[in-house]
Amino acid sequence: MEQIDLNDGTADRFLLDAPGLSLVVFHSRTCPNCRLARERLPDMALSVHRLCWVDAGDNGGLVQRYEVFHLPAMFLVRDGAFYGPVQASLQEWDIRQQIRLALDSYPAALP
Repeated sequence: MEQIDLNDGTADRFLLDAPGLSLVVFHSRTCPNCRLARERLPDMALSVHRLCWVDAGDNGGLVQRYEVFHLPAMFLVRDGAFYGPVQASLQEWDIRQQIRLALDSYPAALP
């Protein structure tokens, strides 16, 4: 699974142009659960093409636009369309289920 670090300047263009499913994960270097997410997510058999990491401490514009209130925070984007938050524990079965539920909703424009 591809992994990419995004920031305030690169996220919009990348997510609009990226084909397939992108799981956008907001994290912080000082957050223990975020470190766990960085370790576990790449090894999970998720139905996404890429993990997009956003450091919440360095990218306040994205944090504000995506209305991130807790970390780690995950959001789903497919072919440039926003499918909303993926509110799940860091368990593979839960994330997979929440991705399926998010894809059942109507897409919106990126925040």
